[in-house]
Amino acid sequence: MNEPIRLHPLSAPRTVPTHIQRPSYVVTGRVPPRPPQPLIHDDEGIRRMRHAGAVARQVLDTVLAAVAPGVTTDALDAIAHERAVALGAYPSPLYYQGFPKSLCTSVNEVVCHGIPDERPLLEGDIINCDVTVFVGGVHGDCSETVFVGEVDAEARRLVRATHEATWAGIHAVRPGRRVFEIGKAIGEVARRHKLGVVRQFAGHGIGEMFHMPPQILHYFERRATTRFEPGMTFTVEPMLNLGDWRCRVLEDGWTAVTVDGLRSAQFEHTLLVTDTGVEVLTGGPSAFFERL
Repeated sequence: MNEPIRLHPLSAPRTVPTHIQRPSYVVTGRVPPRPPQPLIHDDEGIRRMRHAGAVARQVLDTVLAAVAPGVTTDALDAIAHERAVALGAYPSPLYYQGFPKSLCTSVNEVVCHGIPDERPLLEGDIINCDVTVFVGGVHGDCSETVFVGEVDAEARRLVRATHEATWAGIHAVRPGRRVFEIGKAIGEVARRHKLGVVRQFAGHGIGEMFHMPPQILHYFERRATTRFEPGMTFTVEPMLNLGDWRCRVLEDGWTAVTVDGLRSAQFEHTLLVTDTGVEVLTGGPSAFFERL
C-alpha cells in the first residue's frame, strides 16, 4: 500500500463561461433551505433529470479514461471541468459551500470529498472520482472507484464488494418500499465481505437542488421509513472500508479519511423511481469492469 494521503497545494479554481447556467448557490453564496419532503418530478422534470444524468456519466467516463500512474488529481479536475463546460453544464461542486474544485477525487483511505491537488497518482492506488453537473436546471451525480495500474488483492476485494453492494442497494428500490431497504441490502453484502459501512455520509435526493430529501442511509436504520414514489430521484452511494467504518475530516474541512488509515471505496448512481421499479439515470459502460 502507498504512503498515507497528505494535503498538497491547490491550483486556482477554474472559471465557467458566463453563458453556462449556474446553480443558485454560486450566484448568492448561500445554499437554499431544503424542502421538507422529497420532490416528485413531472414528465418535464424527469426529462431534465435524464439529460443531467447522461451528461454526468459522459463527464465521469472522460475522467476515468485519464486515470493512470503519474497523472495528478488536479489534472483530472481540469478534464472534468472542461468536459462539463463543453457539454453546456456547470460542475456542481465548484463553490458549493466553498468547495474549491469541480471534481471530488478520493484516493486510497480518503472516504469522500477529496480535493484535487498536485499529488500524482501512484501505481497501486485506488481512486474514486465523483462528478456532479448542473444542466437544464437540475443536477446529475455519479461516481466510481477504479484502479491505478496494478493493485493488490485487498484493493480488488474492496472495490468489487463495494460495486456489488451499490447494486444490491439499487435493486432494493421499488415503489412502496422504504428507504431502510437500501441500507439493509448494502449491509448484507458488507457483512459477507467483512467490510465497514460508513455512516457519517449518506445518499440524498437530487433535482433542482444538489442535496434534498430523502436522505438515503447505507446502513440499516428502521426509522428511515420514507416510502419510494414514482417520480422521486435520489442517489445511492455507499462507502465501504476495509476496516473501521468511522472516518475523520482533515484540516481542509472537506477531505474525509478512515480513522485507521485503511482503504475505502465508493460507487454512486442517480436513480429515478418508476411505476414498476427503478431507472438508473447515470448508467452506462463502466470503466470498473474494464480494469479488473
